[in-house]
Amino acid sequence: AGLIGLWLGTELTIGGALAIARRHNLSEFFVGLVILSIGSDLPEIAVAVDAGIKGLMGQEASGVVVGTSVGSVITQIGFVLGLCAVISHLTLPRSFLLKHGSVLLASTLLLFLVAFDGMVTHTEGLILITFYTVYVIALLYGSEPPMHEHGLVAHGGLRSWALLTVGLSTVILGSEFTVSSVVNIAQAFQVSEVVISVLIIGLGTSLPELSISISSIMKNRTQLSVGNIVGSNILDTLLPIGIAAVISIVRFDRSLLLFDLPYIFVLTALVLGLFYLKKGLRRREGLVIVSIYAIYVMIKLQQM
Repeated sequence: AGLIGLWLGTELTIGGALAIARRHNLSEFFVGLVILSIGSDLPEIAVAVDAGIKGLMGQEASGVVVGTSVGSVITQIGFVLGLCAVISHLTLPRSFLLKHGSVLLASTLLLFLVAFDGMVTHTEGLILITFYTVYVIALLYGSEPPMHEHGLVAHGGLRSWALLTVGLSTVILGSEFTVSSVVNIAQAFQVSEVVISVLIIGLGTSLPELSISISSIMKNRTQLSVGNIVGSNILDTLLPIGIAAVISIVRFDRSLLLFDLPYIFVLTALVLGLFYLKKGLRRREGLVIVSIYAIYVMIKLQQM
């Protein structure tokens, strides 16, 4: 049921999003960066709000929101993007690469700076949220119109928004069913909790991005796919931790600060460099990126 939900949800989501982009003269890259990334990251945002509320009630839940955000970012840039490159040749205009890639790197650096003392305060959480808000506003006003029309079933009206809403909801619900089922199966076969938390849950929270990105590639919308991943990583770096910190102070584990965030920064810089120098990502680059993600997983397993 979870896998069917993922497939059906992505079909509805891509159709609705592209129709809205055409009606409002928005680029596919903007739709992927903002609309799809926010929708597919609703689970992380919900976790952040819940963790913040628990913090107000005296129950420490910082590790949940920080772990979810960091795990989602490394999985998306390492596994999801790498897998998409293995499936199809991914390209990006250099202007997009310089503009949005620099924001992605700046987001990671900003999170590192505000969490350097081991916690993210209310004010620092507000700084993270403000940074993302300014970026989205600038993106909206600077968005380029699509270069050509697309033959779509929906035409950008109420029906398209309904398709988008139902599609995203179905994708999120499908991912929840899938993750829960995989966890139950792993427990039934007595797989350690370490493997479940690092591999299954880390990958599970990125199922919406994975499903939407692959479906976009199958429809020859590679910019929509890459835009969704880049937008999701910018959002995951800033919003969940920022929202939770505004509600209640978030404590940042030192190992995540000194190992995981630098690892994310270096991997992101490598991916952007490959995009720039190779004029896109092909199968060979995709395999390298997935391998670097696999090394990260093995290191985390050894640390635990």
